Amino acid sequence: MFIPLGTEEQIPRQRFPIVTATIVGINTLVFLFQVALMWIGGERALYLFITAFGIVPAALVSGQNLVIPFFLTPFTSMFVHGSLTHILFNMVYLVAFADNVEDRLGHWRFLAFYLLAGLVAGLAQVLVDVSSTVPTVGASGAIAGVLAAYVVLFPQGKVRMFLFLGPLSRIRRVSALFYIAIWFAMQFFSGVGSLGVTTAETGGVAYWAHIGGFLAGLMLAILFRRFGNQGDKQEL
Repeated sequence: MFIPLGTEEQIPRQRFPIVTATIVGINTLVFLFQVALMWIGGERALYLFITAFGIVPAALVSGQNLVIPFFLTPFTSMFVHGSLTHILFNMVYLVAFADNVEDRLGHWRFLAFYLLAGLVAGLAQVLVDVSSTVPTVGASGAIAGVLAAYVVLFPQGKVRMFLFLGPLSRIRRVSALFYIAIWFAMQFFSGVGSLGVTTAETGGVAYWAHIGGFLAGLMLAILFRRFGNQGDKQEL
């Protein structure tokens, strides 16, 4: 297992990543609400919450409103998580990569980028099985877009990662391009595998949301690099 601890760039970050911090804060508050909900109402109450605010492909495709309007669920699903491990890993990746992407894009452009990548990610997962009634939740699709943007905007960046090997565990610095390429390859082959029979390795993970978010982030970041600038220095 390899866990990103942070990144290193030739040009240090210039501004505090207020949008990234806000996203982390919202995700954390929503998860704490979920914990309280489960404590009070049990697993069924938590499941109903996740179903209400997650993407349910069958409901989205049919235009069925469960609790909130169906067209809002691709956005609300980005702030709901299924477990403590789920949110912890997502937030670790977000904190590791998003601050510099936000610095380069600018606060408002980064917010639009994050939401759009997450939207495409959710729709990609829907297209895999439009009849599914299993809700999809989590920020990982949008975060996959952030990883793609990091590679485009910081091709020479380095990743400090914790390599978990039991007693041989250690911290290593590797190329961000190499690290993220390995991550994407794992998602892609797992996603292809999930198109067949569901197994313990492929069940329960929205691999196609990761793939869709990554490709969306890649295209958006390339467009920004070609037509954008270094970010709006007057932003608050």
